[in-house]
Order: sequence, then structure tokens, then C-alpha cells
Amino acid sequence: MMHEQTNIMTSGARPAPRIRYVARILSYVRPYSGLAAMTLVIIVLGTLFGLASPLPMKIMLDYVIPKNPGPPPAWLRAVFGNVTDNQGHLLIATAVAMVLVVLTENVLAVINNYVSTKLNQKMVLDFRSDLFSHAQRLSLAFHDQKRSGPLIYAINFQADAAAGIVIAIPPLLESFLTLIGMMIITYSIDRKLFGLSLLVLPPLWLSVKLYARVIEGRLRRVKEMEEVSLSIIHEAISMLRVIVAFGREGYEYTRFRKQGETAVDARVNITVWQTMFSLAVKLITGVGIALIVGVGAHEVRAGRITIGDMVMVIAYIGMVYKPLEAISFTLGSLQNNKINLQMASELLDLQPEIQDKRGAVDMPRAHGKVEFRDVCFSYTGRTDTLREINFVAEAGQVVAIVGPTGAGKTTLISLIPRFYAASSGKISIDGRDVTDITLKSLRDQISMVLQEPLLFSGSIAENIRYGNLAATTEQIIEAAKNANAHDFISRLPQGYDTQIGERGAQLSGGERQRVCVARAFLKDAPILILDEPTSSIDSKTEAVILDALDKLMEGRTTFMIAHRLSTVRRADKILVMEQGKLIEQGRHEELIELGGLYKQLHDVQIGANSTRRRRVLDPVP
Repeated sequence: MMHEQTNIMTSGARPAPRIRYVARILSYVRPYSGLAAMTLVIIVLGTLFGLASPLPMKIMLDYVIPKNPGPPPAWLRAVFGNVTDNQGHLLIATAVAMVLVVLTENVLAVINNYVSTKLNQKMVLDFRSDLFSHAQRLSLAFHDQKRSGPLIYAINFQADAAAGIVIAIPPLLESFLTLIGMMIITYSIDRKLFGLSLLVLPPLWLSVKLYARVIEGRLRRVKEMEEVSLSIIHEAISMLRVIVAFGREGYEYTRFRKQGETAVDARVNITVWQTMFSLAVKLITGVGIALIVGVGAHEVRAGRITIGDMVMVIAYIGMVYKPLEAISFTLGSLQNNKINLQMASELLDLQPEIQDKRGAVDMPRAHGKVEFRDVCFSYTGRTDTLREINFVAEAGQVVAIVGPTGAGKTTLISLIPRFYAASSGKISIDGRDVTDITLKSLRDQISMVLQEPLLFSGSIAENIRYGNLAATTEQIIEAAKNANAHDFISRLPQGYDTQIGERGAQLSGGERQRVCVARAFLKDAPILILDEPTSSIDSKTEAVILDALDKLMEGRTTFMIAHRLSTVRRADKILVMEQGKLIEQGRHEELIELGGLYKQLHDVQIGANSTRRRRVLDPVP
């Protein structure tokens, strides 16, 4: 499954069939079908008034300005009678008609702008929300292998793809309807002008096809380069302390600049193609207009059409050719949104490796018995990360997991909340297979305190409340007291409302960890996972946190990863891991007596501690 996911996100991924993209776009339009329908109605009305706009000018040129106008059409005679005797009234009527047409067109444009903006923004929000939600559902194994840049880029910059395509359709539709109307009216006026007006279409079509074929691949490569640039920014900001500590600001700047210059060169190359295409389009339409004006003038001189007819045809040509001249921008926007939609869809089409299987049910609060039976797991590109793991943790027991670095301890406990999926075997809670439990209710059963205290920007109260979003202020304070955090929080200027900065930068490591413990207290889950929560904390702070953890472990099934074996002596069961295998299990005394790896680790630590104490007591002169 992960192999398939990795391939989907590569630049050479084969795009999904076009019908899937259309279906995806329609799925985001459907909730706002009323707005979409209103847009279409406005487009039709706008086209009708656009087609009517040259008519008052034609009437003025043909029947108001000349002293002896030719015979008017029947409908004009029906309204004004003898046109020659009523030229003053006809002048006023045509002037008023011009104003009304312009006013109506602009009112429709304002309404259309409001409706299309609302439709656009709502679709963008829905698409962006789906991308954000889906990115969270993808497994940790996926995120372990992928940089964050492409995900952030997709959520921030590609979420407007579907809306962008939808918003680009009405102007194209309006141009198409105007083209149809122009063809009908021009054909009724003069067939030569009608034929000339169509001459531009074949070369324009060929130009569009060539441009689309050339630009698509280049656009995708540019966006992939921009994803890399964003990844560099995200990584540099998140690793800023390391960069500053090693004095690598210049190196990171050079790396970002080099990548940016590559992306800029590619973007400039696309702009050159767009400019050339725009030049070709304007040249084609310019030739078309010149032909129509030249032939139209000849037809007027020959008396086959009136000046008003020619002006009306030129006005219609302008209505159609103006959007055609802007087609380089329109097509560029469509191509850009098409590539964005493809890339965003590739993210949405990824099937989360970890998801509820059909028939999964919610689990009530568990007693806490956890069993591993013949469990195996491998990361992508690595084999036998865990092999044939078998053990039972009874409800309320404290289970310690020890072993050398890389033995698979963290991976083992990550399988319990299904951060990763076991390759084979079975993991059960209270006798129920974890795959038969919905992910939400499974993870509701588990609290975690990790080695790195992960906090959000915001207040201390908000970070503690993350364990239970419905918690009251009194419950937050009680959790903080249990975590031995209330005293230091109370001494802060704003107390629980103190803003702690990104990742809790305003607090010390020990303070951050106590906030994390308070969060676990507030969640009050029956299963607790402690992944070396005191490994990077001084001895004095460790004692405070261990005291809080002792209270937190009461009545809960606890899995504790520890390198300091002194902290696991009282565990009900100790699991000893080596190279992905569970090689020993039992209580501290049993494992010491067994004389295996646990005793070796114990003896090494005892020896190291003794040496350290001697160095403190008898320093070298």
C-alpha cells in the first residue's frame, strides 16, 4: 500500500482520466448549484444585452443622422411610423436605449461579480478543507517518507483549482454565445462578412492546441520546483535553532536561492511561451479585423450594406475577438488550474493506509488488556523491523520496554493506536482486534506522553484542554495540579492564559513536559504510553515529573519505554527488545537472574553510574 502511495505522488504519475476531474469539480459545485445556475442566467442575459448594444448605434447612423434615410425595418416603422418625420423622437429613444443597455450590462456585471466571487470562495474553502482533512488522515508512514512542502503547497496554493476552472467557464460560455449570435446576425447582413469573421477560427484553434501541448509539462515542472522551495522554507524555519547553532544561515540561504533561481528560470520560460502565444493570437485577430473592415467598407461603397450594418458587425467582431485576444491569459489560467487540480487530486486520491475497515465499531471505555500475537511489521525499504512479537499486558499493569537503540521499541508501541499497520499478526484490546475498532474510538482509549514535549502555539490552558476539548477551567487546573504543573503556571504573569509561543518555546523543557502530562491527565484514557518522557530532563525535574507520572499510571495499563533501567524496576512486566525481536520478558528480578541482555544492560548502566560518581567525588587534579 505504501509503495502505491509513494508512486502516486511522483512527478511522473499518470494523471487520472479526465472524467474523474470533471466529476470532482462537479462535486464541489453541487452544494452551490443555485449560485452556479444564477451565474448561467446572468451570462445568458448579458449575452442578449451585449448583442443588443450595437443596435441603437446602427439606428442612429442609418435613420437619425441621414436627412433622407432608407426604408426602415418593419418593427421600427411599427413603433415610430414615418421615421423621417420622427427623427427627433428616434434620436431621444436611441440615446435612452444606449443608456439603458449600458446600465443593464453593468448591473448584471456587478451581480455576476458578487455571485461568482461567493461561488469561488465557498468552493475554495471546501476544497482546501478536504485537502487539509485528508492530509491528516494519511498514515504516519506516509508522512515519514514525504516532505511537508508539497502538502502545504497543495493546501495553500492548489485549493483554488476546481473553483478557478468553474469561474473561467462563464466568460468562455459568454464568448461562445456571442459568437453564435454574431454569426446569425452577420449572416443575415452580409454573407461575405460572415465568412471572413470565421477565417480566424482555424489558425486560433491550431495555436491553442500547440500552446496547450507545449505548456502543460513545463507548468507541472515549475510547480514541483515551487513545492521544493516551500519545503526548504518549512524545514529551515522548523530547524532554525540547529541552523543558528552551526552557523549555517549562509548555506541555507544559498540552497534556497539556487532552488529559487531554477524555478524562476522555468517560470520565465513559460512566460516567453505565453507571450509568443499572445502575439500570435493578436496577429490572427488583427488580420481578421482588417479583412472585415476592408471588405465591409467595399460593401458599403457598393451599396450592399449600410454604414450602420458595418458598424454593428465591427462591434460584434470586437465582442468576440476581444475575449479571443485575451485567450492567452484565459488559457494560461485554465492550464494552471488544470495542473493544480491534477496535483491536488493526486493527494486526495491517495488511500490512507490506516483507515476504518468495513464493519468497524466504536469501543466503549476499555478495561485495558492488550495482547500482541505473532505481530510483524516492516517499514517501506526495510525488512523485519518487528518479528513475531508475542506478549500480554493485563489491565492495569505497567509494562516497560527496554533494549538498545534501534531495537523497535517506539515502533512497537506505535502499533497499539495504529499509527502504523502491522504486516501480520493480531493486536487486541480486551480481546477485540484493534482493526475491528474505529480509529477514533481506539485512539480515545490511549493517552501518550512522548520524549519530545509537543505543544501548540497558544495559551497553556488551550494546550492542556487539547486532551479534552469539553473540559472546564476547574478540570484543567486539577489536571495541572496532578501533573505538578500548577505552581509554575501560577507564577507566570498571565497564569493559564500565558501564550507559550510556537512549540512552547517560552517554557523550559521540564515545564513543557509537565503541560503534556497534564494534557494526558485530562484525557483520562485507560491505556497510557510513555515514550522516554524524562530522557532529556535534569535529575531534579525528572523526580517531579516521575512523581506526576506515578499518579497518572494509577489504574491504567501503561507502556513505558525507558533507557534508564532504574525507572523500570517496579514494572509488572519488562519486555526486552533486540533487532526487532522480543527476546526476554519478565520482572526485574527474573530477568537479572536469567542473565541475558537485560542483565548486560543493567550491569553496563550500574558500571557507568559508578564511574560517574567516582569522577564527581574524586575529580582529576
